[in-house]
Amino acid sequence: MRTIRIRTLTIYCIFLTLLVPWLFFLPAHFITTKQLHIDMDDLQKEQLEDTIHLVDENTHNWTNPNWQRQFKHHLQQMNMDVSIQSQSNQVIFQSTSKPNKPFMKTEHFSVIQDGELLGRVTISYTNSRIIPMIAAIGGLILSIIIIACVVRFYILKPLERLSYCARQIAEGDLDVNLPKSFIKEVADVNEGFSVMVKGLKEAFQKQAALEEERRFVIAAVAHDLRTPLFALRGYLAGLDQGIADSPEKRAKYIAVCKEKSQQLDCLVEDLFTYTKTDYQEMKLKKSTVYLTQLIQLSIENLTPNAQEKNISIVLNKSEDDGNIFGDSHLLGRAINNLMDNAVRHTPFGGNIFVHSYQADGKHIFTLRDTGEGFSTEELKRAFEPLYRGEVSRNRHTGGSGLGLTIAQRIIRHHGGDIVLKNHPEGGAIVTGWIPLDPKLPS
Repeated sequence: MRTIRIRTLTIYCIFLTLLVPWLFFLPAHFITTKQLHIDMDDLQKEQLEDTIHLVDENTHNWTNPNWQRQFKHHLQQMNMDVSIQSQSNQVIFQSTSKPNKPFMKTEHFSVIQDGELLGRVTISYTNSRIIPMIAAIGGLILSIIIIACVVRFYILKPLERLSYCARQIAEGDLDVNLPKSFIKEVADVNEGFSVMVKGLKEAFQKQAALEEERRFVIAAVAHDLRTPLFALRGYLAGLDQGIADSPEKRAKYIAVCKEKSQQLDCLVEDLFTYTKTDYQEMKLKKSTVYLTQLIQLSIENLTPNAQEKNISIVLNKSEDDGNIFGDSHLLGRAINNLMDNAVRHTPFGGNIFVHSYQADGKHIFTLRDTGEGFSTEELKRAFEPLYRGEVSRNRHTGGSGLGLTIAQRIIRHHGGDIVLKNHPEGGAIVTGWIPLDPKLPS
């Protein structure tokens, strides 16, 4: 919708207020006088001159009843009234008993002969501008009504509607029907309300999603904590009650307790790291980091786990190891999470290929395994906190569900990102990148 500003509308209203009365006045004047110029019409001028001539030429007949009677008849035909007063202001002749009729125009002149004042004459005749003036006033009233309607329907009512919508929004009702107006200032406020309502709807939807995620996190954490705690409690009770009555059984019970306590420790550590990244409280202890060295260290740490499944890890790195400026501890945590995820999902006797290189001012690393790859659902939700493709949430077949989430948030805190996809020949590919620091030598 095309809009205009209030100041432009004000100019239009002033112009309309001045124009419409003239549009009414001129036709009425033309109909009344048969002419366009606004001065007295020719016929009325001629009648006025004839009347003045009769008064001026018949000064000796002013008191003559016959002349007065004929002169009254003449005035009736001309629709005029005349009052003649003597030098001493005594009324000599008066054509009507009501000398001051409304809507009459009056002319005054004195009759002087030979330097002597004979009398004063007042001539009243119909004002030819009365009807045009009434028409002009009607036009003015009409223009005011038009302006009032425009202001009412396109400024006041939209503002009243916006006020009502604001109260609706304050009460939490976002299904508001915002008014429309061609006034730019009102339209701008309308647009601002639309943006605000849209933002509030998105915020409420996000809040609802976060609330749903919070409930899911609580349920998942409760499940993941309950399983090792239940096992730990059972084995400790067995030790306490003497069920483990042989050194072999006691050693087995103690080993299981250590394993479950280690699981609890890892889960709590993951939750702590996730909480810090979730609320943007992570403070990076930045220093010069050689990312390829972190990848090599992560491979060395996970080599025992890989050897248990007879998995081969192959690292292909470029000759120059680009420098980045970041937190080596957190970046190592992210790389370990990604490598651990790859080892966990690679089948017995499989391979993991790691590639580390520089391109376009970034340090890029890819991890490709020979497992089953990601399902369509996993590609969409893999980075959601505590999401696991394995529905039973078995700790022996999957992690805490926070590894990829933590890794992605750490990488994003360093200005990079992680992307997941499947290799055409099978297996999953995890690609991450972090911008190089141009101030550091490569």
